[in-house]
Amino acid sequence: MELKDIQNLIKFVARSGANEVKLEMEDVKITIKTGEGKTETTILQHAAPMPMAAAPVAPVPVAAPVATDAATPAKEEDSNYITITSPMIGTFYRKPSPDKPLFVEVGDTVQQDSVVCVIEAMKLFNEIESEVSGKIVKVLVEDSTPVEFGQPLFLVDPS
Repeated sequence: MELKDIQNLIKFVARSGANEVKLEMEDVKITIKTGEGKTETTILQHAAPMPMAAAPVAPVPVAAPVATDAATPAKEEDSNYITITSPMIGTFYRKPSPDKPLFVEVGDTVQQDSVVCVIEAMKLFNEIESEVSGKIVKVLVEDSTPVEFGQPLFLVDPS
């Protein structure tokens, strides 16, 4: 596996919202862990198959994104908004079906209990309702992508 492939994998995992991904191939074992503002990657490479009694191979860290001061103003700016989060693990959809319009768009006003999206979990489509009234400021997840429990989906301006 080339370094470029590993970097692309790290970027993909960070965008997907997954908390941890493990990839094992013949001679490479990769673990990518993401969290709030940090990504940690561990790569174990074996030169040759090792017997079980041998000492473990030390992890080799790969360049991880470093938080910058530029991210701080964005967090402060978003602090005025209320976040609608995912109540479950599943696939996020912005439309009830492919031929229907979006539930909500940026700039739309939502009321409490308005349906803002659906999340498919185990072949069941669960309507996700807004917990607050306000204006949709930002959609934080791409359509048809996997989401985790508690993952932010929308930012709402309650004013």
